[in-house]
Amino acid sequence: QVQLVESGGGLVQAGGSLRLSCAGSGRTFSPYAMGWFRQAPGKEREFVAAIRRSGDNTYYADSVKGRFTISRDNAKNTAYLQMNNLKPEDTAVYYCAARSLSLASGYERPANYGAWGQGTQVTVSS
Repeated sequence: QVQLVESGGGLVQAGGSLRLSCAGSGRTFSPYAMGWFRQAPGKEREFVAAIRRSGDNTYYADSVKGRFTISRDNAKNTAYLQMNNLKPEDTAVYYCAARSLSLASGYERPANYGAWGQGTQVTVSS
């Protein structure tokens, strides 16, 4: 069974940076795509970024383009989310997700991911 564990969240001032990590485990863990989503209180879970196994294809929500960078290290079964120039509206619980099968489109849809982490809190103060 696939397990995902996020780390790296915390409290940071606006303009600061954080780097989230998502470590995957499981006998057959080799996800085609990994993604990051976030959920703020009272809001729906929203897409942040995704990356395919090759690492050549990345996808971002418009709200984070130019500030966040997703990457992955397949040898370590780990995905990362580097977050720069953080804003108070980035405050949320950030979730890592993994998808085993190939996907032509729809990386932004939570329903397309079968495994999820427990989430890590990111709080950006103004």
